[in-house]
Amino acid sequence: MSDPVSSASVGRFLTLADTAEILNLSLAAALDLVRTGELPAIRIGAAGAWRVERVVLESYIEAKYEEARRMSLWEQSDFANIPELSGGRILRPGGAGPFDGDTGRGDPDSGGAQSNRTS
Repeated sequence: MSDPVSSASVGRFLTLADTAEILNLSLAAALDLVRTGELPAIRIGAAGAWRVERVVLESYIEAKYEEARRMSLWEQSDFANIPELSGGRILRPGGAGPFDGDTGRGDPDSGGAQSNRTS
């Protein structure tokens, strides 16, 4: 997957502008990721220019994919319907899927406790 030409031309460290371009973000958004510590970076030189190591950026992107995958699985699980485990919200996946239609779980907008007892 790595392109030897682009890897060699970019080098080990990326500028914030390069990082922002790769992530399709504004320079300010990339700087915010670095300043909050979400994206590890170092300061180089007397001017203190930020640099992001290429392998660190690749790891960050992989971690974001994993985070999205796990969130998707969580939203599809039955546990996402338990308000205590989902931050007080009942999460419903959008679009067609196994949760569409009458699931016997009650009205998700009612906010009240739901029971599976039959009357």
